[in-house]
Amino acid sequence: MATFKGRWDFLLAAILFLLAMGAQRLDLFAALELQTQSFRQILRMADAERVFPEDKIVFVNQDEAFFEDYGSWPLRRLDLARVAENVEALGGRVMAVDNLFDFPSSYGEDGPTAEKFEGVPGLLLVSQGVVEDGRLIYIKQPVEPINGVARTGYTNVESRSGLSEVISDLRLFPEAIPMENGWPFAVQAVGLYLGETPSYDRETRVLSFGDQLSVQLDQNHRLAIDFPSFPAGAQGYVADFGIPVLEMLRLDELEEDEAWELRFWVEDKIVILGDTSEVSHDYFETPVGRLYGVELIGATIATLLAGGALLPASFGMEAAVALGLLLALVGTGLLQNPAGRLAASLAALGLWAVLATVLYVDQGVMLSMAYAGVAAILSIVLMNIRFYLVERGQKTLIRDAFGQYLSPKVVNILVKDPSRLSLGGEQREMTAFFSDVAGFSSISEQLTPAGLVALLNEYLTAMCDIIAEHEGTVDKFEGDAIIAFWGAPLDQPDHALKACLAAIDMQRYMVDYRKRLEAEGRPLLKVRMGLNSGQILVGNMGSAQRMDYTIMGDAVNLAARLEGVNKFYGSATLISQHTQRLVGDALEVREVDVVRVVGKNEPVTLFEPLARAGELRPEESALREAFAEARGHYQRRDFPAAVAAFEAVLAKFPGDGPSETLLARSKLYAEAPPPADWDGVFQLTEKG
Repeated sequence: MATFKGRWDFLLAAILFLLAMGAQRLDLFAALELQTQSFRQILRMADAERVFPEDKIVFVNQDEAFFEDYGSWPLRRLDLARVAENVEALGGRVMAVDNLFDFPSSYGEDGPTAEKFEGVPGLLLVSQGVVEDGRLIYIKQPVEPINGVARTGYTNVESRSGLSEVISDLRLFPEAIPMENGWPFAVQAVGLYLGETPSYDRETRVLSFGDQLSVQLDQNHRLAIDFPSFPAGAQGYVADFGIPVLEMLRLDELEEDEAWELRFWVEDKIVILGDTSEVSHDYFETPVGRLYGVELIGATIATLLAGGALLPASFGMEAAVALGLLLALVGTGLLQNPAGRLAASLAALGLWAVLATVLYVDQGVMLSMAYAGVAAILSIVLMNIRFYLVERGQKTLIRDAFGQYLSPKVVNILVKDPSRLSLGGEQREMTAFFSDVAGFSSISEQLTPAGLVALLNEYLTAMCDIIAEHEGTVDKFEGDAIIAFWGAPLDQPDHALKACLAAIDMQRYMVDYRKRLEAEGRPLLKVRMGLNSGQILVGNMGSAQRMDYTIMGDAVNLAARLEGVNKFYGSATLISQHTQRLVGDALEVREVDVVRVVGKNEPVTLFEPLARAGELRPEESALREAFAEARGHYQRRDFPAAVAAFEAVLAKFPGDGPSETLLARSKLYAEAPPPADWDGVFQLTEKG
């Protein structure tokens, strides 16, 4: 949890997402949501399989050209009735008339029209609902005597947003259902087509047509219109799926083959009679462009017959996706690099947008985008504002907090780019370093206190300068011992190599330093070093009054053990296989042995770092080859051959500590071999 301490931006981001979920339930950003829906619906319409159901729906169109020939507008009611009768004669299952009858006929045609309408059983007429404060209070039915001769349905269309005129869904008013013909026009058309009376469960928001069809509505009793694809080159449906009204008026004048062709278009379908002339002004903005009212009705009926293919995402899904986006942004908010943080944030937003789009286009799941999108953008802004505020105070903190134990080079890097600084406790791959002066207690007895302090300060200064040169961090001093590490607070991908090169340079420095000490008559210092790489806990640790930037963990303990293991092998520096693997071919090493250190069950392969790659001296190369050959006999349990080989190594390279150790062990094994299941691992019984 320390990672999140002081992250007020995360808290505000969470609050923003909670507010966004509330706003989504109240449909507060409907105008913006409609824009995202429009984009997704256009992509969805690109699917060639989502075609208009011309086998179920056909239009009879009153267009501009027709009215020029007809000589008046609108179509007279007796002519409307004639069209309805002709549709019935051609076998149309539903005759849906999208013409208003809310005022008396100027030609006194209402009575005769009503009589003709009574002979059309599948007739559906338009009514208008009167809405106040979001509720439908009554329905304005057709004038008498037309009212009552056929079913009616209200065609009230309204945008979900007061800021937009885009029509994207069908709204059902549950309070109107008990009223006479209290259903939307499209719902009534589907009911007539299926021969079922609609019903609506207000609790589950399921619109049913008997056992034949069920359609799920959203929490606001709305059905999103799943606009079918337009025919190639078209911007609507009437032009390709419509019949000129003139043909329906003059059915008795058509040739027999022409009448049969009309029957093919009309039989057993929902026939929607509508007006697409300019004078009618019956057109609306939709997510897929401007459509005539009759086309909007057709798309709505198609959506209902398809079972409402566009389903609103459940609140649980909305919440889960919003939480996922929030967590992704929180994750990006942990990144220190501004460019990386912004790129990751945009990537998270992009993946979320792709998910919402794929769900809509391929699955018909309407995951809202406006609400979580606004919350996400504001959250990104908040996080970047916080980073800006924090960064202003970081430079002073860095100099004060790190100047005492980091190299000036590293401090300058951190000051220039504070985002590379990582404080607090964290687990990361690093390399730990331990060094100790062999026999320091006996050395201290040979010197006065002042002489001891001078020698120690001189030695520690030289060692720390080399550590700093290789961009290491000095953790602490414990008497003559040095604890250091690489890989923090800066990320150092080559931390293992830097640590090993520092150890090599320190040992080379000690060769010359001992010559100087000998010339000055002071005690000689021999330093043992141990290095190990792995997952290490690093951070500011301590009390409220005093804290140190330090390391801890099993990988650190193993580095300390390796420093002590040098004592058993007469070596100066040992590294583990973990460090050697990270270094790879960049370093010349000698594989020394495989052991189990005290307190550990996992075998550790010991390596001695010799030089930078390509800088191995001939005598060092010869020693490594001879030692490897001798150790090969040892590993194959050919201990007599191993004894002879190690003796040959020491004859040529006297004083080689690892050879002396394995020679002595080979002699013991030659007399008393290890068990048959010996795995070549030597168990150390002391820490060193």
